[in-house]
Parts: sequence; C-alpha cells; structure tokens
Amino acid sequence: MTTELTLLAWTLVLAIVQVLLTAQLRTAETGIQYNASARDGQAPPPRPVTARLQRAQANLYETLPLFIAAVLIAHVAGREGALTLWGCWLYLVCRVVYVPLYAAGIPYVRSLVWLASMVGLGMVLAAILAR
Repeated sequence: MTTELTLLAWTLVLAIVQVLLTAQLRTAETGIQYNASARDGQAPPPRPVTARLQRAQANLYETLPLFIAAVLIAHVAGREGALTLWGCWLYLVCRVVYVPLYAAGIPYVRSLVWLASMVGLGMVLAAILAR
C-alpha cells in the first residue's frame, strides 16, 4: 500500500475520532438517557467546546470526500509522487492541528491551518491534472 493510501486511512481514523469525541462530550451534556432515547424532545444547546467540535467535524466532512476522491484518482491513475505525498501529509497534519485550535476557539491561526490543508488537497489535485 502506498504512503498516500496510508495517510488517507489515517485521515479516516481522524474522522472517527472526531465523531467519538463530539459524541462523548454531547452525551456528558445531555445524559445517557437522552442519548439512548429517540430524541423526540428538544435537547439543550451544546456547550461552547462541544459546539466547536461539532463545527470542526462538519468542516472536515466538507472536504473529506474531495480528499478521498483525489487520493484514489491519483492512485488509480498512477500519478503518485512527491506532490501527492507532501499534499497528503499537509492535509492530514493540518486537519489534526485544526481540531484543538477550533476547540480552543483560536481565530486566524485556525483559518490559516484550514487554508494549508486546502493547499495540501490542491497539491494532490495538481498531481492528477499535470500533464
């Protein structure tokens, strides 16, 4: 298996960690009774950190399908190389760093880290589209 596919797998692990972390915090807020119920009633609003982690998770899910597709296209097309390798590393590392920055409510740096993750995705796409 290529390094790019391994990094893709680790990105999926990150997605699962974000789901579990957010779910754990939300269950702590609403209680296991509510979490196990059909949730027909209105839940209390999430606390700030939980809400931030929910938004960070949603943010990952906005670009994750694009990243998955790009890595798989690069692999199938045989376009893997330095650009895809560094792009995958940049995307994953930035997505990992993004979570605590968002949870802590740190502005600007968080946005720069997000932008860097998009550069990583762009690098993978550039490798696919290069002639």
